[in-house]
Amino acid sequence: MNTASHPSDLRITDLRLAIIADAPFRCPIIRIDTNQGVYGLGEVRDGASEVYALMLKSRILGENPCNIDRIFRKIKQFGGHARQGGGVCGVEMALMDLAGKAYGVPAYQLAGGKFRDEVRIYCDTPSTRDAEEMGRRLKQRMEMGFTFLKMDIGLQLCKDIPGCISAPAGMLETSNVMHAFTGIQLTAKGIEALCEYVRTVRDIIGYEIPLAADHFGHMNLESCIRLGKALEPFNLAWLEDMIPWQFTDQHVRLSGACDTPICTGEDIYLKEGFLPLFQSHAISVAHPDLATSGGILETKKIGDLAQEYGISMALHMAGTPISTMASVHCAAATENFIALENHAVDTAWWNTLVTGLPNPIIQEGYIKVPETPGLGVDLDEEAIREHLDPDRPVYFDSTEQWNESKTNDRLWS
Repeated sequence: MNTASHPSDLRITDLRLAIIADAPFRCPIIRIDTNQGVYGLGEVRDGASEVYALMLKSRILGENPCNIDRIFRKIKQFGGHARQGGGVCGVEMALMDLAGKAYGVPAYQLAGGKFRDEVRIYCDTPSTRDAEEMGRRLKQRMEMGFTFLKMDIGLQLCKDIPGCISAPAGMLETSNVMHAFTGIQLTAKGIEALCEYVRTVRDIIGYEIPLAADHFGHMNLESCIRLGKALEPFNLAWLEDMIPWQFTDQHVRLSGACDTPICTGEDIYLKEGFLPLFQSHAISVAHPDLATSGGILETKKIGDLAQEYGISMALHMAGTPISTMASVHCAAATENFIALENHAVDTAWWNTLVTGLPNPIIQEGYIKVPETPGLGVDLDEEAIREHLDPDRPVYFDSTEQWNESKTNDRLWS
């Protein structure tokens, strides 16, 4: 323990943001400052408003950042499912980074130690309607060293082929209607077209490597079941988010009808949100996004809870190296972990945003777990400045206007 840091005297003095806004990301990076100069880095999930983090500033000023659980219990009421949890999760990441620096230990150690020295990465790969081209793209991933792959299989691949989809007028053009309410159905021709697509891909990449599937489209449960059963010969690692996570009973029907593992969770906040799916054995793979689910410690608890029900955990991730490394520390500390997603394999500048890691950060399909304090990274200021939101071009601008809030946040009388 680094007693010279006097962690008991640490106090939070500021929270500031630098907003990365360069395709394919818009991620506000959080910096929490203290009275001793040590600071912590976190991140608001891609697509979430930075206001979710700024509104927490008045609630954490003056707190000892090493009291991570105490602060988390204070602010978790201001998070919610999907992007609404972004502020709470980003603050939690920054606290873990800060406490690790204060005590001179890596973040995974604060989560109980590690089960692995490197974390397997699965890379999402841009979709194309050309099945042979998709197979070649995935084969290139394998040649880069990746041992776990994911692709999109869904309505977008066959919507222009006559006779593949039955849909009410206008429904295929919107993504704002939940699956059960769209009236969209796959026809037998549509299912065969998608199966032929996957068959072509598998012929190119083989069957030895795990291949997961996502982005099926907003079709009804019955079409999901028919498609899931038809895809069984292709030995997919999981079927992801075929239906909204809220419908536990529908997930029970889907998992009961299909022999392929069912996966969901990237929009669920806190372990309580996962519990109905676990208790009903509705899924085989829990798939939280650490920038939504509650941060490092809460996501570790989600993984441990899943393990009690015989369920594995993979991690969704679509952000900068800050949330990536937070996910790496969580994955290292979670026994039933499978693989961590990454969307930036083809984005070279993504690797330059931080210092303290190899370039590229992903080496032969894995990220090594850092042994340096906190998350194990720092920001490269010049690289960050190159990719700042043009509407917020200041590097960690003042947020003094968020210092005070006159509210009664207590949830009990």
